[in-house]
Amino acid sequence: MAASPNALNSTDPGLKVAAAVPGEPQINQLFRTVMAHKGSDLHLKAGLPGMMRLRGVIQKMNTPPLTQETLEKLIFPILKDKDKKVLEDTGGADFAHVIGNDEARYRVNLLKQRGKFALVARLVNNTIPTFEKLGLPATIEKLCHYEQGMVLLAGVTGSGKSTTIASMLDYMNMNEALHILTIEDPIEFVFTDKMSVVNQREVYLDVCDWHTALKHAVREDPDVILVGEMRDSETFESAVHAAETGHVVFGTIHASNAYSTIDRILGLFPPSQHGAVRQSMVFNLRAVVAQKLVPSIKPGVQRVPTNEIMIVNPTIRDLILKGQDAKLLDAIRAFYNEGMMDFNKNLEDLVNNGSIDRATALEFSPNPEQLKMALKGIKVAASGLV
Repeated sequence: MAASPNALNSTDPGLKVAAAVPGEPQINQLFRTVMAHKGSDLHLKAGLPGMMRLRGVIQKMNTPPLTQETLEKLIFPILKDKDKKVLEDTGGADFAHVIGNDEARYRVNLLKQRGKFALVARLVNNTIPTFEKLGLPATIEKLCHYEQGMVLLAGVTGSGKSTTIASMLDYMNMNEALHILTIEDPIEFVFTDKMSVVNQREVYLDVCDWHTALKHAVREDPDVILVGEMRDSETFESAVHAAETGHVVFGTIHASNAYSTIDRILGLFPPSQHGAVRQSMVFNLRAVVAQKLVPSIKPGVQRVPTNEIMIVNPTIRDLILKGQDAKLLDAIRAFYNEGMMDFNKNLEDLVNNGSIDRATALEFSPNPEQLKMALKGIKVAASGLV
């Protein structure tokens, strides 16, 4: 079925598709549908109608099933030459897609599955929200004032890590005269220079590859560097080098909580290097913030972040160096007064301030029984750390 002006119209039940805007690529109808329904993600796959994630659930749009031919005619007009080459060479491509005159921005992943195209696109906020608007813990602001070292945001895909980092960088942008350098693939949030100068480099568009971008970064007089995802040992080593040479480095990593991030980093390296990697973390890691998104009960707010925060104080540093990672969670609980918190503590706070309900907190809690006691005012002491 070829794409035509009416190709996305259907009488089938489903979420109503937005009207076409003259002069725009036809796929923008589907991107605009996500925006109109206040969804978070667009999913396209040959053989299915357009799909979107709305309030955490995948739902159908009222389009006909999309054929491979239709998908090609929808997708190819928004691909740059470099995206087409990456797609041809690797079977997938990541890129940003802007709607209208920077009206909205999507982070797009194009992939092949069973020989056919599929597309998943995450709607990125066009404006960078503040800590208060996101509902982040007060400690997050404290983590924006390091003079050097690494701050990592941990979480699964779709946990809001990129939004939280953008909020932190924009806080620094508003409050300090710095040079902030981001290395991204693709660029998601576009920063406006405020007190700081912000330069954003998109890998494969502004610079040939990650290694070159990170090598150049330390020669570009930055105060703060965003290196994007810690996806391999080379990226981590480059980030550590930048931290060791006097920069503040922000990055993201796929880990389920703050303390398991240590094991996730070690997993990037062979066992023979784990001792050296632990020493490197002890000297350079400043904090790990793990994040999940949970349904909110606040009017007009679909989801709020829940966070676990581990600040690398002398106790945490000693446990990492000795390989006693199993004790890190107890250490986090022992230092609430320093701004650390585990997920249960933050979920308790979110219930108490009216952001989420009790049932949601218990559903997302890593230890529901302990959280039940906390919500009743019964505090559970942290286990011994020695």
